[in-house]
Amino acid sequence: MPIYQAEKITKQELKSTELGKTLLEKVTPKKELNKLAQFYIENYLTVTGNERFKTCGNYFEFLTNRELSVRKVHKSNSCGNRFCPLCTWNTAKKDAIKISVLLQAVREEKEQEFIMLTLTAPNCSPVNLKDEIDKFNKAFKKLFDRRNVKKVVNGYMRKLEITTDQEPKITKELYKKKQAYFKKRGLGENDSNPQYNTYNPHFHVILAVNKSYFNDTKIYISRDEWLEMWQECMDDERITQVDVRKVRSSEKSENGAVLEIAKYSAKGNEIYHSKAVFDVFYRALKGRQLLTYNGIFKEYLAKFKKGELDKYKKKDENEYTHLLQSFWKTSKYENVLRQLSKEELEEYNQRAKFIEESNEI
Repeated sequence: MPIYQAEKITKQELKSTELGKTLLEKVTPKKELNKLAQFYIENYLTVTGNERFKTCGNYFEFLTNRELSVRKVHKSNSCGNRFCPLCTWNTAKKDAIKISVLLQAVREEKEQEFIMLTLTAPNCSPVNLKDEIDKFNKAFKKLFDRRNVKKVVNGYMRKLEITTDQEPKITKELYKKKQAYFKKRGLGENDSNPQYNTYNPHFHVILAVNKSYFNDTKIYISRDEWLEMWQECMDDERITQVDVRKVRSSEKSENGAVLEIAKYSAKGNEIYHSKAVFDVFYRALKGRQLLTYNGIFKEYLAKFKKGELDKYKKKDENEYTHLLQSFWKTSKYENVLRQLSKEELEEYNQRAKFIEESNEI
């Protein structure tokens, strides 16, 4: 195999390219966050686990072209830890493609429509978070064991998400975000925040239903009915909101639902806010199944894993002619570009045929 000369690519050369933007705006910040996270997680991991976490993302290989206008991850050293910012991001990108394929296949082959359901409850204290999630899981099972729900729901995909409020005072941004909540309590900017250091677990759920569901008043479940049932299952009348909406067949509506389910269970700026906050998230999320599939979606997930749904994956039409190798050095990536050999060109482009990661996340 002939050896093609490699050349270093500077940060300035990367800035205006598609691949450069990915490295500088997405990968690098997550690698920097990984450096912070390793100090938070070190007491929970073995010596080997700590080393894997610390060196995660130290090396990437991207398939690209000479102009760096196309990109695809070819290789990387990943630790696989769910609390690693880089691995969480990679998982979310892959989940987005998987969920998108499942929706398309189920819609076409089983003639299903979809509903986006969000179930929440009032915030809880850090010490009660684990118990609150357990309560959510039990209430969710009760809800979907109800006769009227079982009658119409043919399957679901469910994601657990947790948010936290770590603002002691009501900032301008926070007031704008939760204006109705603060107005109701007579609170304004710079007042003490009553939700400071509280946590909000909630479920994002995509439901599969028959097309006739939306036109059949005998089986249709209204938003108020969902709310009443969720209150009863949670045994909590303080719950005042559930969000229920049809997922339209439009790309915008479906992509929105996909991203709600595929995104992180905890935002990076929240889970890595401080060591104390990280400890709360870690103890609450460790060992839990964050994304679950039921019914028709579980059936089609098995098909996806066997490659039986590959026809629904978008085909990658790009031609990759070069390989960019990125090495983490202290606080940035150093990058070397080389042309693919004739053998690599054929092998790597064939391997890159189907898109495996979403660029939306």
